[in-house]
Amino acid sequence: MTLLFQELVVGLTTGAIYALIALGYTMVYGILELINFAHGDVFMIGTLICVSIFGLFGITNSSATFPSGLALVAVLAVTVLVAMLLCAVLGMVIERVAYRPLRNAPRIAPLISAIGVSFILEDIGKLWKGITTVSFPQIFPQNIFSIGPININSVYILVIAVALVLMIALQWMVTRTRTGRAMRAVAQDREAAALMGVNVNRIIAITFLIGGGLAGAAALIWGLAIGSTYFTLGFQIGLFAFTAAVLGGIGNIVGAMLGGVLIGLIEALSSLICDTTQPGCYIGLPHGGAAWHEAIIFLVLILILIFRPSGLLGQQTAEKV
Repeated sequence: MTLLFQELVVGLTTGAIYALIALGYTMVYGILELINFAHGDVFMIGTLICVSIFGLFGITNSSATFPSGLALVAVLAVTVLVAMLLCAVLGMVIERVAYRPLRNAPRIAPLISAIGVSFILEDIGKLWKGITTVSFPQIFPQNIFSIGPININSVYILVIAVALVLMIALQWMVTRTRTGRAMRAVAQDREAAALMGVNVNRIIAITFLIGGGLAGAAALIWGLAIGSTYFTLGFQIGLFAFTAAVLGGIGNIVGAMLGGVLIGLIEALSSLICDTTQPGCYIGLPHGGAAWHEAIIFLVLILILIFRPSGLLGQQTAEKV
């Protein structure tokens, strides 16, 4: 039972990161009905930006000591703000250069463009930091807090806290502000929103800006929790995040949050499935559940979509023609 609760904590942590990235997918799809395959690679670039900022502060894995106290808070604050800003700008540039000229083109055109941008960002990451795994300096204290039999790493608490604050702030912005109302109007009917005075291009650019900023924040907490990054990270994590958005209901912000947490929990709990090649395991999977977590995640996704094609919180809507 202790191991179960321990894995639930791990699942909530990784799920919170997936949820932040999934929000970028679901927001863009809600506005443009476009699957922004480059979004995962914006997250990857964000991790490299964080490593580079640490380097500017003289913080590397070979550093004898890491900052603490107020100095640590200042470093983390500067890092996350710069990463969010640069990823937000990158998201806006991608929208302006690769998607806006194709907005009225057949849907396959912006989709191919998104895939192309994804490969370009991967190559930028490859040229920037190389093809090997890049270590992420573990500057946040690795303190262990015990709640009964459960041990919780302080990094996990930071990840969940940051993710919750950002997701609540986004939900408030979308539901309570003028910009949020404009975003919902554009998502519902772009032409009608334009007739009512909404600057559609501006709202779409803001959507990419917010999605990129969230990816930048996810990049920092990913690095602190996992400790490494690499140039193809965006494809793998982006795929999980996109799956989370579909699972929760693509275009639904709360659904993306829920989907991210569920994907994280499924990934963590799958590691509890025993290895049938080991003595005493008769009902399990060869090499254990951890080796099959991707298949398990997509099997759950398929089963849910069979019975609820719009996702857990999505709504069936008539296709615009």
